Amino acid sequence: MADGVRGKVYGRRRFLKQLGQGTAAAAALAYPHPRSPHAATAKNPQVRYAMVIDTRRCVGCHACSVACKAEFDVPLGFYRSWVEYVEKGTFPDVRRSFLPRLCNQCSNPPCVDVCPTGATWQREEDGIVEIDPDICIGCKYCILACPYDARFANPVTGTAEKCDFCLHRVRNGLEPACVETCIGRARIFGDLNDPNSEVGRLLATTAVTVLRQEMGTKPNVYYIAADHTGEGDARAGQYVRVTTHRRQKDRR
Repeated sequence: MADGVRGKVYGRRRFLKQLGQGTAAAAALAYPHPRSPHAATAKNPQVRYAMVIDTRRCVGCHACSVACKAEFDVPLGFYRSWVEYVEKGTFPDVRRSFLPRLCNQCSNPPCVDVCPTGATWQREEDGIVEIDPDICIGCKYCILACPYDARFANPVTGTAEKCDFCLHRVRNGLEPACVETCIGRARIFGDLNDPNSEVGRLLATTAVTVLRQEMGTKPNVYYIAADHTGEGDARAGQYVRVTTHRRQKDRR
């Protein structure tokens, strides 16, 4: 390559690199990272919202999924909350159980750490992990970082989306839509830090498990009598098949 052409190529690369650095710096100034004093990650919130799911009461009716989709106008083929079917055994001795799934509202959320703009952040007052759609650039880093596959890229808005415990309802003293709709009352929602709440009493008196405990995310969705699904559940059992009744994988 001639010296003149090489110089132009290197000069263009330096310009693009500086431009990218400037854009990132501008974004950082406009949208502080959650670790900044303007949007600090919640470490010890006075209220810690959590959900207990009693799988013994779940009948797989999908009322929770339908209520969630209606509440947030979730696009066809995508879900904020869904139910997995777990089938075990050998014919004729077979059985089916159900595992409701949603964002686990982790105390140590990996999705917050990877977000380059601070669009994914954790509320100081209650620990709920939120997404600001006005800041999200649709990079999908958070989707890849989530060990629970609880996020998706909304094809209409182009931004990441997930369950937020129906924060708009909770602010007004209401339960999340999935909890209110559950016909078997398999979902219990409340303040983990309040020992007198139903959630607090259940966790103090009932054996529970969490999904992917080995990931160190400290999830705040707890399961009673959850079946083994290969998700890090503590219970043993011969895994046969999990049918995921939610969106198709959208890793593209």
